[in-house]
Amino acid sequence: MTDTLSQIADALRAALPGDVAKSDIRHGQLIVHVEREALPRLVQYLRDDPGMRFEVLIDIAGVDYPDRPERFEIVYQFLSLKYNRRIRVKVTTDEDHAVPSVTGIFSSAAWYEREAWDMYGILFSGNPDLRRLLTDYGFEGHPLRKDFPLTGYVEVRYDEEQKRVIYEPVKLKQEFRSFNFLSPWEGMNNVLPGDEKAIKSREAPK
Repeated sequence: MTDTLSQIADALRAALPGDVAKSDIRHGQLIVHVEREALPRLVQYLRDDPGMRFEVLIDIAGVDYPDRPERFEIVYQFLSLKYNRRIRVKVTTDEDHAVPSVTGIFSSAAWYEREAWDMYGILFSGNPDLRRLLTDYGFEGHPLRKDFPLTGYVEVRYDEEQKRVIYEPVKLKQEFRSFNFLSPWEGMNNVLPGDEKAIKSREAPK
């Protein structure tokens, strides 16, 4: 399997010289890093070449690395039913440079790209309908960015007097609390409910 994946990587570099930045094989899957402007060429080749036949676009996902010069990584997952293979394609960008849309090659990419725009603010040039998908049209910011506050900026509620949904700035009833994820009780020092009985029994005089 590894030899076959290496051959696919070599074939991509030979067919698209300069477009593939690097490639890796991890956990039995080929990962190809492609230059941003070359993405449509590579995706077209993956779909149409008789030796590739990656004709199913499984997913497009965004990842945020705020410390990188190009903070966003866009990950494309493709499947070849003919050869029973998967390939992962990665491209990077920042907040200002758009990634070429692949909706002209895979129409299903339109929804995935809208989701990436909504959640991360990743721009896709050529997408005919790049707008909010999971959040409201008046939503501020992009909630899956690492620098987006956990509480958000506004809260939504129905106002009985105005008979409509209204937006208000977030007002916390108490100071933000950080839990240790081991105990549901604050100040337990990582002792779960019921453990105190075992501790007392060990400390009791014999």
